[in-house]
Amino acid sequence: MRAITLTAFALTAFAFNSILCRMALASGESDAASFTGVRLISGAVTLAAFLLVFGKAPTAWKSGNWMSAFFLFAYAVAFSFAYLGLTTATGALILFGCVQLTMFGVSLFRGMRPGILEWSGLAVAFCGLVYLVLPGLSAPPFSSALLMVAAGMAWGGYTLRGKGSEDPLADTAGNFVRSVPMVLAVVLIFLPNLNISSRGILLAVLSGAVASGVGYSVWYAALKYHTPARAGVLQLAVPGIAAVGGVIFLAETASWRLVAAGVLILGGIGLTLIRRRD
Repeated sequence: MRAITLTAFALTAFAFNSILCRMALASGESDAASFTGVRLISGAVTLAAFLLVFGKAPTAWKSGNWMSAFFLFAYAVAFSFAYLGLTTATGALILFGCVQLTMFGVSLFRGMRPGILEWSGLAVAFCGLVYLVLPGLSAPPFSSALLMVAAGMAWGGYTLRGKGSEDPLADTAGNFVRSVPMVLAVVLIFLPNLNISSRGILLAVLSGAVASGVGYSVWYAALKYHTPARAGVLQLAVPGIAAVGGVIFLAETASWRLVAAGVLILGGIGLTLIRRRD
């Protein structure tokens, strides 16, 4: 029951990052730079507070590392700017499709020898991604899709670097704290165009403190109950949760292109994970 509870909370939190970001940007409650800044800073403050409660506050400055923090920062920035032009479901689908494809590619680079089923799944997933962004009336803006691809690659790198963490809460806190000066630099660049309301701040704080800070820590705690392959399959539920949230909270609709591409991407990635034993 503990594994189910932790996993369900984490996956829902991942989906709500997409929902909250889209809610803030689509309604004009926040610009992308402000949302990202508040998100990462609130996540850092929340996680540092948790460490303080557990008597481990000094570890926030010693745990984590700059490379992981950069991946976290790159993911968050690309994620927010991508959602200026993507629906909730489309963004989540591209994001988690690219996360899994990135992790698969790194496994290949490290010497994994995939079988025909895995190669077939990779080909199907790639075709689905290409179909989703092909020019057409229902295709998402290419620049936004490309930014979400970058976000997915960065999150895949962050996930791989966090594998085997001995203190997930401290490492996550350390990475968030280290990401703050990076995101402040972006905020300064966009200073003349910053525009965020009190509701926008609330949405960004919920994204940073709860969906990101708490959600990522809970996910690391849940990972000990799952094999890497199962964890990969479980994350495929996130675009579905995000799509439902987009319909409920933003009145978005799913195009046939999105549905077809989703079946291809998620089905293909599912095939690559069936035989994974790493």
